[in-house]
Amino acid sequence: MSEIPISRARRRLLMALTLTGCAWGANAPAKDSPDAATPPAERSFDVKTGDGVHLNVLEARPATLDPSLPAILLVPGWCMPATIWQEQLRGLGKRFRTLALDPRGQGQSDVPEVGYEAWRRAGDLHDVLAPLPRTVLVAWSLGVLDALNLVDRWGESTLAGLVLVDNSVGEPPAPRPSDFIAQLRADRRTAVDHFVRAMFARPLPEARIESIEQSALKMPLEGAIALLSYPFPREHWRDIARSIRVPLCYCVTSRYLEQAHNLQRDRPATRVEWFEHAGHALFVDEPERFNRIVEEFARQA
Repeated sequence: MSEIPISRARRRLLMALTLTGCAWGANAPAKDSPDAATPPAERSFDVKTGDGVHLNVLEARPATLDPSLPAILLVPGWCMPATIWQEQLRGLGKRFRTLALDPRGQGQSDVPEVGYEAWRRAGDLHDVLAPLPRTVLVAWSLGVLDALNLVDRWGESTLAGLVLVDNSVGEPPAPRPSDFIAQLRADRRTAVDHFVRAMFARPLPEARIESIEQSALKMPLEGAIALLSYPFPREHWRDIARSIRVPLCYCVTSRYLEQAHNLQRDRPATRVEWFEHAGHALFVDEPERFNRIVEEFARQA
């Protein structure tokens, strides 16, 4: 992995996106508060993948790192930007080296025409993780499948633990069939708007919704559809999840609660956290609880 300096203009853009609607801005701690005394450092850098694509990574960390603690890498879902993890960067970054990835075609990363297959996405994760000695990987939605493919292809040697967030892991019951791909082909902008708004149990400011939607429309349409069409049977994901040896936490909304119980039955060490009243982006709806869970998990990993 190589870190490549970014321009001042790009850095300002990144930070503006990160600060939009974020507690780092209007709701930042007062200067005389304990948190203000040791705020997390903020920066962004690029990682060059094996096929030459530059991936953007946001980073927050305390002024003094505890070397006994793992890093935390946050991976967003389908077409979502790294800035969707803004409350995790702000909260977890006070104690851990906390990184949020823009996968290829997303956020501020390169938008190539190719590379949206399962094996390449897992390879991108491997490239980002390679220089990190111990990492808790937190993967949401589509990121869950990329994380499972990473484990299947490269094993778990770089992982201290794995947090899977609100996607199917191949356990029964299977999710209901969807016509989302047809909706994307018919009217992509409307389909994305409905998709983004449905992720949150609590409405977000329109400016933030618009920012997320604009990011979600950056990827080529066929690339976005390819991400929804990974060519594996459901058992592929189930078998990987059941075989994971590092500590595993599965955070779910009610949609995946039965799958979580089935995984826990076959892999009893699995920690299950149910977000009963949250939307799909449960870490946005309930950031304080989610951050407490990840922090406790990371300290024990």
